[in-house]
Order: sequence, then C-alpha cells, then structure tokens
Amino acid sequence: MLEEVLPSARDAAAAAAPVLATLRGAPLPDRSRGNIGVKVVSWNLLRLEGAAVEDVAALVRGERPDLLLMQEATGEMEALPELVGGHFYWEKLPERIHGLAAWSPHALPPPKTLPLPVSRMPGRVPPRIAQIIRLGGITVANVHLSHGQLLNRWQLLHLIRALDGPAAVIGDYNAVGPTVLPGFRDVGPREPTHRARKVLPFRLDRCLVRDLYCVESRALDQGPSDHRPIALELAALPIAMVTVTPSRRLARVRR
Repeated sequence: MLEEVLPSARDAAAAAAPVLATLRGAPLPDRSRGNIGVKVVSWNLLRLEGAAVEDVAALVRGERPDLLLMQEATGEMEALPELVGGHFYWEKLPERIHGLAAWSPHALPPPKTLPLPVSRMPGRVPPRIAQIIRLGGITVANVHLSHGQLLNRWQLLHLIRALDGPAAVIGDYNAVGPTVLPGFRDVGPREPTHRARKVLPFRLDRCLVRDLYCVESRALDQGPSDHRPIALELAALPIAMVTVTPSRRLARVRR
C-alpha cells in the first residue's frame, strides 16, 4: 500500500523543516505550538464592504502566519505593518481599486506579477493577475481567478507553467467543481468557504500544491468578509520524494 511506503505527512514535514527554515532565513518553527512547516493564511477581504485593516491585523495576531495572502485588498491595507509590523506587498488589479496583497513577518524578495489569460467576449471584466512570491524554497502564487469556469481553468494552466520547483497556488479560485492540474494536489479545506447571496455554499478558496506536504488545512471563522479565511501548514518534501519536472522559465513574469 502507498501508506506503507510513504512516511506520514507530519514525519516528512518534520524532517524537511530544518532545511526549509535555513532556506527562508527564518527561525525554526516553535514545536511547542505544533508548527513544523510554513504557515500560510489566505483571505478574500471583500473590498470596501468587508474586512478592514484592523480585522486583518487581528487575524495576523491570532494565527501568526509566515505568509498572509489577501484578495480584493485596497490601499487601506498598506497600513497593516503599522499595526503588526512585518512587510507588505500590494499589486492593484488593472482598472480596479483593489488587488492582490501579501504580508509576512519576514522580508521577502519583491513579488513578481504574472498577467493571466483574459476573455475575448464582449463585456469582459478587467484582466486578472497572479502575485508570485518566493518564500525560501517554496514558490507561492496568490490568485483571484475569473468567474468563467473554462477561463479560470485556462488561467491556472497558464500560471503553473511559470512556477518552478515546490509550489502552491492559493487564493480565491472562483471555481465550481474539481480543479485538476498536472503534478498538483488539492490540499485545501473541504468545507465551503463562501455563500453566494448568503445562501448557496461553495468551496471557492483553495490550495493546490506540488512537491509539498500539507500538514494541516483549516477554514477559519468568516469574520466581516463574505469569504472564510483558509489556513495551511506546508512543508517541502524530502529530496528523494520530489517529482522531477522539466525546468520552467519565468520569461513572461514581470516585476
């Protein structure tokens, strides 16, 4: 059986944690809290009407993530470091007042921006982007994908061609039904994270990973947004278990 061959997620993550901490230049996780990997939290804030910067600061204090990803973040969130310290990175969507943002207690290399495919239909919404963040040996893509179900799958396929090595695609997928990507596994929480018109439940907020273990995934309390934040603890696979894939270039990625 596969379970007899592979180590448990927690055992493998514990073995990889010292290497991961060295790569990202951060202290080893505090095992008194049970953390043995990189903790990532993602939240669609619901621009203007939802979570304020104080709500996001409370989430940071409560969850203590290594990386917080935000969708529908407005310029108000630039005040986050004044409340909790750390480093903030914001990329506004074209023709919108909101965009993608990331916060970390660690100084990170400047994230890169990848334009995603757009619809050619009349009345299409402004273009979408992915915010690509390097956290030590892991590449994390922060996404808020289009609502069109064919289009958002096309956007994902375009995105993963720009990602090398261990990677995670996290955020608001706006996807209904399974999302299948070559070499990736869906490790996000299985419960609904959004209720359309406060009635219909959907699991829109997801995490797909390659060459990573997900030690734990949770959907958190909704708060003032219409989306629940998701929290994930990720760790790199031991070298012997990493999938060998052809090298990919970031040729289309721009600052």
